[in-house]
Amino acid sequence: MPKRFDTLAKPPLDFDLRQLEIFCKIVELGSFSKAARAVFLTQASVSERIATLETGLGTRLLDRQGRRIALTRAGELFYRHAGSMLEMKRVACLEMENFLGRKQGEVHMGGSTIPGEYILPEIIGKFNRKYPLISVWTTIADTREIEARVQTGELELGVIGYQSTNKIFTQHELWQDELILAVPSDHRWASKESVSLEALFQEPFILRGAGSGTMEIMTSRLRAKGRDPVGCLRVVARFGTSTAVKEGIKARLGVSILSSRAIDTEVRAGILKAVRVRGIPMFRSFFLIKDRMRTASPISQALQDFLIASSQDQAKSPL
Repeated sequence: MPKRFDTLAKPPLDFDLRQLEIFCKIVELGSFSKAARAVFLTQASVSERIATLETGLGTRLLDRQGRRIALTRAGELFYRHAGSMLEMKRVACLEMENFLGRKQGEVHMGGSTIPGEYILPEIIGKFNRKYPLISVWTTIADTREIEARVQTGELELGVIGYQSTNKIFTQHELWQDELILAVPSDHRWASKESVSLEALFQEPFILRGAGSGTMEIMTSRLRAKGRDPVGCLRVVARFGTSTAVKEGIKARLGVSILSSRAIDTEVRAGILKAVRVRGIPMFRSFFLIKDRMRTASPISQALQDFLIASSQDQAKSPL
């Protein structure tokens, strides 16, 4: 007998990489509207593409529970494979770019407050003169946030204020820095080279926000002397940025410990004075971090190499 075919057989499952990108972005951001902005589509278009994806797979991937988006069991399975396929696409594109010798495009990096505001602008300016077709998009935030964003892949590179303990990162030591006590130029300590720790504990003090590299280093150095900075210091205010702390010092709200790089302009202008805390050297390095599990793009690698080379040049001749 001739073989009979079932005309009602279902078509094979199908999807494309753009649908995967949109689906993964919805899962990562937990919102159709946020995902739409991230992939430069309207929310209606994103909803339509997800509906087409679910139809092509023959199953629902996402549960819409009011404003909350949740993966179905099928969605959880598909999400694991989608991530792998998108990573394969990314690596393939990177290898092709490298093969073609392309040095153009965008690279996203992050810097904690001090390197982000006082070091990277000059370095990136030099990088841009060497690679005029590469745009560097820089996010400035505290050290912990930069670490988190590099780990999620939102940023390709980060420069932070202390050596990370997260094993997922490769790290390169970059520039040196010293934390120093900053006081107004007419303060009674302005003519001193150093003051005692006990004297510092009696003075109104402006504290940096939690999560900053400056705060972490200062805390660790004082604790090494058996002192809890929060308990011993006369904290009168706490600000999230070095700029805000400097303005507080200028307004004579209190004194503070800051990066010498952050107060260099004010010290040169005679607005602030730099004083050391006797017996407590506070030196540190800034570190370049990258997720060791992610393949660097050619332009990201070019920026990484440039940052490392610039730090070596600075060691010979400071900026």
